[in-house]
Amino acid sequence: MRRLSETERLSPVEVLRDGKRLISFSCNDYLNLTQHPYIKAAAIAATEKYGAGSGASRLVTGNHPLYAELERQLAGLKGTDDACVFGSGYLANTGIIPALTGSEDMVAVDELSHACIYAGAQLSAARCHVFRHNDMNHLREILDTNRTKHPHAMIVTDRVFSMDGNLAPVDVLSQIADDFDAWLMTDDAHSIGVLGGGTSSVPLQMGTLSKAIGAYGGYLCASRPVIDLIRTRCRTLIYSTGLPPGVIAAASAAIDLIRNDPSYAALPLQKARTFTKALNLADATSPIVPIILGTTDKAMEAARLLRDEGFLVIAIRPPTVPDGTARLRVTFSAAHEDADIQRLADIIKTRVLDQT
Repeated sequence: MRRLSETERLSPVEVLRDGKRLISFSCNDYLNLTQHPYIKAAAIAATEKYGAGSGASRLVTGNHPLYAELERQLAGLKGTDDACVFGSGYLANTGIIPALTGSEDMVAVDELSHACIYAGAQLSAARCHVFRHNDMNHLREILDTNRTKHPHAMIVTDRVFSMDGNLAPVDVLSQIADDFDAWLMTDDAHSIGVLGGGTSSVPLQMGTLSKAIGAYGGYLCASRPVIDLIRTRCRTLIYSTGLPPGVIAAASAAIDLIRNDPSYAALPLQKARTFTKALNLADATSPIVPIILGTTDKAMEAARLLRDEGFLVIAIRPPTVPDGTARLRVTFSAAHEDADIQRLADIIKTRVLDQT
């Protein structure tokens, strides 16, 4: 049975969970900005000035002055004309896809895309086609067979796949989208802030502010006409209360820090590669490294073993991942010490992988 475990963050990488102090390798706070004094000070100052909440939806009175600056920063970071901030990444995907496609259209989704992409496709009432993970030939086959049956088409994928840590072939996807006159939307939730800026060949760049950015919320970066349409047509924006001013201020401060210190933003990937090198695995391509163990029992037992050794590494099991691919999902942040990374790798190598 799944249960919610109370987890208190004691420092950028240390937590108190079920009464035990642990070094966490399971957090998506890749740059540890939720704990950064500059970010916290920005949130406090905005709360003091504007209050704890926004009071209404953005189209009523909840569009406080900090939104415009954050959207300007996001558009600049991603190289687009404009941006629109949502209440969460889930709200973004479940609103954007239905706003841009309808019952006569088609949506093609990578099979390992996040659940909210599937939810958005279902809410759109468009015909949803699932292509095999990163299989561009399969995607072309689907579009060859179905594109002419629909007035509009959209291809949607994670840019960094949240449970596998690998990357979508964005350049190839962009060419395919051009060949078939289709929208391309990437979910950059696990890439923004740690894997460079935007991709000009992707017209719809969606993501979250809750991972490397260290705050909360979702966004879409796109052309000005698209953003204008989203602001007047997207139901998850229109009918949701605006984010608190302190959250928006924290995200703005985080983007400033990321843009001004690219060497710091590069650390999570460097730490992940230290880990994969220690385990003789292929170089990590993101701060996420899966250790696939197969069965749920093996993954849960490995997580318990690591907990006893002072590490929090969460076991991910079906239905979140496909049957037979239960795993440890190991994530890396800028603040992880190399000695802790090496000790974790040694334990996994000698007491987890050697036992499977």
